Amino acid sequence: MRLCVCFVLLSFIVCGSADLSAIPRAGRFALDAAGGAWDMFRAYWDMREANYKNADKYFHARGNYEAAQRGPGGAWAAKVISDARENWQSDVSGRGAEDTRADQEANAWGRSGGDPNRYRPSGLPSKY
Repeated sequence: MRLCVCFVLLSFIVCGSADLSAIPRAGRFALDAAGGAWDMFRAYWDMREANYKNADKYFHARGNYEAAQRGPGGAWAAKVISDARENWQSDVSGRGAEDTRADQEANAWGRSGGDPNRYRPSGLPSKY
């Protein structure tokens, strides 16, 4: 019984001195990451819907930009998704290293806060 009481008291001391502020930060990071993944999906969906020639770099930059605006979690999700997509694309689709390099440049530009309109082709409907 004494051991049990000592264990409970020790638990209160340890929990009381713990840095519990990390829990909300982790939750915020996870929510930002989920939102960033959604931003990336929405940009991809818009790119498919628009089906507009030479617009893929714009949608890469836009998806990364919107995801990164959510915070560190969104920027992390954008980087993971962009890197995975480009690795798959360069391995499977055979589009080539130059296209992958240009896509990654647009991804990094958007994630760093650059205006996605830098890559916007003329004539792309204003809906996008």
